Amino acid sequence: MIRKRSLMRRTAAVAAAGAAALVLAACGGNGDDDSSAGHGGHAATAASSAPASASASQGQHNAADVAFAKGMIPHHRQAVEMADLAPDRAQSAEVKKLAADIKKAQDPEIKTLSGWLISWGEDVPAEGAMDHSMHDMGGMMTAEEMTGLENASGKAFDTAFMEMMIKHHEGAVDMAKTEQADGTYGPAKKMAGEIIDSQSAEIEQMNELLGKD
Repeated sequence: MIRKRSLMRRTAAVAAAGAAALVLAACGGNGDDDSSAGHGGHAATAASSAPASASASQGQHNAADVAFAKGMIPHHRQAVEMADLAPDRAQSAEVKKLAADIKKAQDPEIKTLSGWLISWGEDVPAEGAMDHSMHDMGGMMTAEEMTGLENASGKAFDTAFMEMMIKHHEGAVDMAKTEQADGTYGPAKKMAGEIIDSQSAEIEQMNELLGKD
């Protein structure tokens, strides 16, 4: 009986050792098996390249990032609305091109910002919605100012458009600087930097055009 128990213990120990070896092999082998290492590397790469929405939902953003996205969406929408007026009203070819460039840059950013908010479980600002908080955003035009721009044409439109867009861009640059200072979400901070660079350059361009008049 004693010998039988001893044999059973040895058998169990051998089985346990075999199981442990199998587990180690499954975890990557001894490094000589290229296919196992390759597969493990692929799995690690796949995990590290998870969609941005997944990483965003895991808390890699903060309240400043949410505020940036929620503020910049209606801000960009108004800039696009202003730019849409230029083809039929502007006299200057430079103003028409500037308006086209603004729309080309900001339309995709609106889609990106909206995607971030959705991935974070936040509401995307409704089209045309202007609540009291949006009036505090820098550079936003009033309804009266937008109506005045719609009713202008030729040289008067060019001047009004640039003066209003300079103010609008300055507000966006301030919002982007706040995001860079307070945000934590890498893609949002990167977009903020691009907004600062591109819109600062457009402000300079518009000031030069206004100086020629």
